[in-house]
Parts: sequence; structure tokens; C-alpha cells
Amino acid sequence: MILEPLSPAQDIPVPLLTELTALYASNREFQRLSGDFPDPDDIRPEQVAAALAEELAVPGAEVLTARTEEGRLVGVAITLAHHPDPADPDPWIGLLMVDAADHGKGYGRTLAGLLENRFRAQGRTAVRLAVLDDNPKALAFWTALGHEVIDHRPDHALGRPCTVLRKVLRTPRRAARIAVVDPEGAVLLLRYDNVEVGVHWALPGGGLEPGESPREGALRELAEETGWTDLEPGPLLCTWEHDFTHAVPVRQHEHIYVTRGPRRDPAGPQLAAAHAADGILTWRWWSREELAAEAEPVWPPDLARLLDEWAGPGAGV
Repeated sequence: MILEPLSPAQDIPVPLLTELTALYASNREFQRLSGDFPDPDDIRPEQVAAALAEELAVPGAEVLTARTEEGRLVGVAITLAHHPDPADPDPWIGLLMVDAADHGKGYGRTLAGLLENRFRAQGRTAVRLAVLDDNPKALAFWTALGHEVIDHRPDHALGRPCTVLRKVLRTPRRAARIAVVDPEGAVLLLRYDNVEVGVHWALPGGGLEPGESPREGALRELAEETGWTDLEPGPLLCTWEHDFTHAVPVRQHEHIYVTRGPRRDPAGPQLAAAHAADGILTWRWWSREELAAEAEPVWPPDLARLLDEWAGPGAGV
């Protein structure tokens, strides 16, 4: 999908205005709900041009057309860099509309994702939007994309009852960890404290550097957090995703490997600095039984089961 911004300083070319008018007119159900046009069954080019000009006159507003790779117009979006309320720090999606003939084909989800990417590139960490209270389809669409209801209030333009939603824009982050299992089947875990998720236990590891493979990153992180340089990542135990904050909110995708090693404590001259930088509080070796009974979160949550399956029946307790 290709996004193209409309220029606020130029009239909309007639062919594009014709396409936009057809797109607006195809969404009759929404137009009846919104009341943006006098007659939702007779939307005219001059009305669409006037509506878009009004949107573009707002400071920080942007109108984006969405086309397929073949050049067919399938959607339009309107965004606002800053809400009129100075206490609101987030950008807004004022409109996301897909041609009715293309509903259910994934264009709306793709367009929403592209808008989020644009906001991330601008350093924004969340986005908001408002859905008319009598538009349950739109509410279901946005909540399915991870937006959460934060308020109910009338909109600024016409005073229509609306539901306000917000989504944290998480940055994708790749990471890798190693489960080191001692001869008795215990595994080393580090106790982390994260500003978003709080205290939890996890395997040694962390984010990948540019150009680094998961195995390379797992080995480097193991050396940084334990001082051990004599182990190699074994087979892949699992992959999983989770949310937390690493300077900014992230959605982390982890490769987790497993290997056998001697029971020993992390050591090394750089260890204290590395642990302080990563929020590592302490470490200890855990049996499978202790893992299953631990009250604090353990990442990944089913680590005991995964290790049992890797080691085979009756091992590691």
C-alpha cells in the first residue's frame, strides 16, 4: 500500500477528487452516522473538496490517500499531529476510511499499521482516536488492533457522543536468551526490575545489535551478563513475544536457546556495571519444582514445561 499526502496549498486534481468522492459516497452507512454531509446519498465533489480543505486548514493536520501497488485508490486517512487540548500529548487519527467495495480485505488494518509506523518515525509513543458511540463496527475494528478505551466525551466539531481510544505505539525489538541448565537440571535466572512490568525473572539475554543473528546475540548477552565465554547456544527452545519498556515501549520478539553448563555464579570485572545498566537485581539457580511454584513472573511463563520437554521424562527435578 502506498500513502500519498495531499498538499494544502493546491486544489485537488479533478481525477483524484472524483476518486475520493466515490470513496466517500461508497460508505453510506458511516455518512449517515456522522452527519458530515447534508445528504449521505448524494455526496458531491465540491462537498468533499470543501471538507478536505477544512481539514487541511488545521495546523498539524494531514490528509493521506492510500493506493494499492497497482495504483487503485482504496482508502483515505486524516491525522492530527496535536490535539487542541494542550494536556493531550498524542497524535490523533481523525478518519480512516476504506472503499466499501474493499471492506474485509485487510486494507483498513494495513492502513492503520502504516499510520502507526509514520508516528513511530516521528518519535511519537502513542496515538488516539474517537469513535462515534453509535458505530459498534468501528469500535470493534479499533479494539481488535490494540486500542483501549480511555474516555467518553462529545467531539469538538459537532458535539456527537464519542468513545476515545488510545494505543501505545511499541517499537519492534529482536532479542535472544540462553537457558543454561546445570548437571542437576537447574536453570540460571536473573531477577530484573523494569519500569513498565516490574520485577520478574528471566534468562540471561537481551536485544540484538544491528546485523547480529539471534545465536550471536544470545552468546554476546550471556557473556555480558554472566561473564561466561565457554558455552555455545544449543537448540532453539522456543520463541515468544512480550511487551515492556526499554527506553521506549517495545514489543520484543525473543529467540530462546538451551544449553548445558556447570553450576557456578556469574563473575567478571564488568558484571556490576552490566547488571546496573540492565536493571538486574540478583541471580540464582532454579529447579523445575521451584520454577513451577514461584509467585513472581518468570519469562517465558512456561519455562518449566519447556525445559521438561527438552530434557525428557523424569529429568531436571
